[in-house]
Amino acid sequence: MKEYEYVCQECGQQIEVNGPMREAILENGCPVCSAPAQSAHFCDQ
Repeated sequence: MKEYEYVCQECGQQIEVNGPMREAILENGCPVCSAPAQSAHFCDQ
């Protein structure tokens, strides 16, 4: 499964996520601070 690194632009949280978690973050926002997430906040691993 493809891995991504997510970096929150609001709180600075950095986490490695898989595809389904990436989709959940895009729908629900940062898992730490709930800030809206965009595709640009993810980098391929």
